[in-house]
Amino acid sequence: MAEEEAKKVEPQPEPCSEPLPPPETVEPPKNVAEEKTVIPPPPSDEKADDCKALVLVEKPAADEEKKLEGSINRDAVLARVATEKRLSLIKAWEESEKSKAENKAQKKVSSIGAWENSKKASIEAELKKIEEQLETKKAEYIEKLKNKIALVHKEAEEKRAMIEAKRGEDLLKAEETAAKYCATGTAPKKLLGCF
Repeated sequence: MAEEEAKKVEPQPEPCSEPLPPPETVEPPKNVAEEKTVIPPPPSDEKADDCKALVLVEKPAADEEKKLEGSINRDAVLARVATEKRLSLIKAWEESEKSKAENKAQKKVSSIGAWENSKKASIEAELKKIEEQLETKKAEYIEKLKNKIALVHKEAEEKRAMIEAKRGEDLLKAEETAAKYCATGTAPKKLLGCF
């Protein structure tokens, strides 16, 4: 019986009459670090099955394809990351250049505003100075004209006074002459210069 039990414990492999179906390929995980490699079992003294050997040989080939596919994906991811990094650097440079241009333009605009204000102030000061000069000249001319008016008025008064004096003299002379003619009884030789 012990021999029968030993025979039961050590079953002999049957020869492979039909080939085993190939194992289903499972899609590899995307993360290369999570991939697990299958280590073939150590060779035993028993007679190895040829079909199993084929399966073991194909599995490491599939692992190599997975590694290759993972490295291609990793390269693509790294290339995409490098491209994104380059694009972000370009965008940051562009923003920096735009802000520099804005600051430069703002500085020039403010300096132009300051220049304009200073020029306006100097022109307004010059205008005020000219207005003061004109006001002074106007006052001088008004004074001169008032003096002229006063002088003309004075001359007119003098002429009126002279005319009044002469009229008074003429009236007095006419009265004296009339009185003389009356006293003598003679008539004047000239009568109003008409006769």
